[in-house]
Amino acid sequence: MNRITMAHGSGGSATSELIHEIFENAFSNDILSQMEDAAVVEGEKKIAITTDSFVVTPLFFNGGDIGRLCICGTVNDLLSRGAVPKYITCGFIIEEGADTENLKKIADSMQKTALEAGITIVAGDTKVIEGSGGIYINTSGVGYVPEGTDISAQNASDGDAVIVTGNLGDHHAALLAARMDIDTDIESDNAPLNEIVDSLRDLHVHTLRDVTRGGLATVLKELAVSSNKTIVIEEDALPVDKRVRDFCGILGLDPLYMGNEGKMVVMVPDYLADEALQRIQGSSYGKDAAIIGRVIAPESADEAGTLYLRTNIGGMRSLSVLQGEGLPRIC
Repeated sequence: MNRITMAHGSGGSATSELIHEIFENAFSNDILSQMEDAAVVEGEKKIAITTDSFVVTPLFFNGGDIGRLCICGTVNDLLSRGAVPKYITCGFIIEEGADTENLKKIADSMQKTALEAGITIVAGDTKVIEGSGGIYINTSGVGYVPEGTDISAQNASDGDAVIVTGNLGDHHAALLAARMDIDTDIESDNAPLNEIVDSLRDLHVHTLRDVTRGGLATVLKELAVSSNKTIVIEEDALPVDKRVRDFCGILGLDPLYMGNEGKMVVMVPDYLADEALQRIQGSSYGKDAAIIGRVIAPESADEAGTLYLRTNIGGMRSLSVLQGEGLPRIC
């Protein structure tokens, strides 16, 4: 078992060895293997670009790892604008003492997930810093936006159905259980959602948004504000795995504010809701999807940008974005 040393970040032979033996070996393709300072790729007039950094702890967790997570997170951000993910870059910040076997596992996981998501890793960078073996990854993703696609948070419209593509809180619960040494079979939901989005491309989708840090309530509140609408969701309709619900009951957590890494909110006109739901449920990672609410016209200026939860006893609870820290280093 080898360990990362400061020499691996020097730009010399140790750096070259690290790049060729781990990263080039894992990510090898015609573009990356040119080893140029920048990748030149085919493009179109309209592209989507996103960037993200991943500092999750632990690096390996039930159902995934930081490698799978960084690809899924970047791909899903591109998909949220209706883009077709094409290229991704990855920058590694590695603390001295990191285990090279772990690094290899992470790189292999990234490549496997990139192949699943149809995205190509075309460039990267490696830096080594003092520390105690941590690994952090920054990614940037590029995707093509098909002609005629106009998917935006601002497009949510009166009467739209609100669909969530699966159970809430799995990723949050899996990570927290790992940190607390709680024995559970709850797995992270980290997944690339290409198939779900591709299944909806010929429908009139108004809004897509992946549900990550801050949870569903935070995302829906942001969408209500962006579109200047009111959103009402139904407590009885929210999909939550029984294991996660029990986990929340023990620890006093609310699934509405728990992080996810393989779920999306979809907003479509009401007349398309059942068709959209059927397609999502027939896609990979969408079997537990549910229609959970509606977008409505605000009754007054004060109502614009509001989010309400209709409780299972019929009351209306106003929801806001997550307050406080939540669970740090969740992605």
